[in-house]
Amino acid sequence: MPPPSISKDLQTGLNPMSPQIARRVRETMETPRRKSTAGRIAGTPTRSFADRLHVHGRTPTRPSAGGASPSVAHTRSPRSYNATGLGHSPRSSVISGRNAENFIKQRLGVAAVSPSGGGKRGKAKERMYDRFVPSQDAIDRASSQFNIRDTTDRQKLKTLDPDTLAYQEQVAKACGVALDKRILAFNAEPPAAQRQDFRTSWSRPLRKPNSTVAARRVKSEPEKVLDAPGLSDDFYLNLIDWSANNMLAIALDNTVYLWNGNTGKTAPLCSVTREDTYVASLQWAPDGSHLAVGLSEGDIEIWSLESLKKMRTMRGRASRVGVLAWDTNVLSSGARDGSIWNHDVRLANHRVASLLSHESDVCGLKWRPDGQFLASGGNDNQVVIWDARSSLPKFTKAEHTAAVKALAWCPWQLNTLATGGGSHDRTVHFWNVSTTGKIASVDTGSQVTSILWSLEYKEFFTSHGFPNNHLSIWKYPSLTKIGDLEGHDARVLHTALSPDGQTVATGASDENLKFWKIWEAKKKGGKCGKSVGEKDVEDELVNAYRRMAIR
Repeated sequence: MPPPSISKDLQTGLNPMSPQIARRVRETMETPRRKSTAGRIAGTPTRSFADRLHVHGRTPTRPSAGGASPSVAHTRSPRSYNATGLGHSPRSSVISGRNAENFIKQRLGVAAVSPSGGGKRGKAKERMYDRFVPSQDAIDRASSQFNIRDTTDRQKLKTLDPDTLAYQEQVAKACGVALDKRILAFNAEPPAAQRQDFRTSWSRPLRKPNSTVAARRVKSEPEKVLDAPGLSDDFYLNLIDWSANNMLAIALDNTVYLWNGNTGKTAPLCSVTREDTYVASLQWAPDGSHLAVGLSEGDIEIWSLESLKKMRTMRGRASRVGVLAWDTNVLSSGARDGSIWNHDVRLANHRVASLLSHESDVCGLKWRPDGQFLASGGNDNQVVIWDARSSLPKFTKAEHTAAVKALAWCPWQLNTLATGGGSHDRTVHFWNVSTTGKIASVDTGSQVTSILWSLEYKEFFTSHGFPNNHLSIWKYPSLTKIGDLEGHDARVLHTALSPDGQTVATGASDENLKFWKIWEAKKKGGKCGKSVGEKDVEDELVNAYRRMAIR
């Protein structure tokens, strides 16, 4: 017997339902309601379907001839919510027509199969339904409260001036509140896309360097050592030079000796017999046929290698000639009084130019291989660049804090000049003579006495005095040190590079002349060389440098 709270008409309307569904409906109607949004208190009896239908002005009707279900109204109770998995109590709604039955079935989590032919009822197939549940962790509560308040006060905000709205947007942005963000978040926010810097990606090398190729190693011991008694310990003198014919000249006391690099034999060339006169500088001609000897009294002697005789003496100075530099037929000499003279050895009146800029000893002098510029360094801590077509300096640099003796032009970058300072400076500067600007600098930690560039490697060699008295090999332009060589007991004041560009001769005040194998020759097709037939710009520059050096 159905409960008395359900009318006869309602029983007729629910007749097609199964006993299971009828039992659930009955339990739903008998369960007292909790407190609703309208203010009703839990425990108040729930009105029947018929009463609710009359309240809303609807009256249940009997099914029509076609078997259509009557219109019913259904209000879910807490029990029905637990059965369906819903979490809140909605307001009552009215379902009309034949959708009332399906509405009750779906909310109860059951879908009944309509009767099939022959009047037989098919099996009831149950389907459970679910809903989207917001993720509490993904909800931005500060943004939600701001957006809800913004929605309720929308009419008020419309009356605000643009400045106030702009200020609110700035405050929200500063506080991290997104004005256009959804209040409920059903899924966690996807990770933010990372911006890729294509400049870094495309600037990487296409291939990593081969780690199996070991770094170039330099022998720490000299290949040959010769005694050099009487080698002067004077920073401002230049007493060693190596010719293009593999002849090394060295001044010991008042005598100039020649060492043949091909045979290993040594022989004297000339001696100074005048009292209080000594050899102050040596320099081979570019082709190696003549040797210029500068004396302490100011004279310059030209000696022939073929005849081993003096060809001429160029006089006119009254000051010591401490440095010499050749450019084809022009010999430049730097004196203690700070003057530089250019001598044309073919002319009787040999002095063709006087270059005046230094205020003290000129101890460094180098022509660029193409003969366009002359670099000079002095005891006044200045570096001066001279144009061959003028007797006025092109520019002067005074960044060194000690005497500048070490000067060297880069063989593969003719506009690059390296200069090294004395014991109070200890720095090597690199200059661009085209822009007159400084390229880079490196602190060597010791007095710089000479600089030599490699003809095949992008490296340079430096010799040092106080306090370490060592030799160093550097990479260029990175200016990273490859290694140090420690073989002298006193400061290394004189150096010379062999004509093949592999060996460096060093002379120190410990009266030793040592030969160091600094750079190995590159083999074609090897690890260090290029394949046969490959056009290499660097090799072309090196060959041009060699051709200029032997003019």
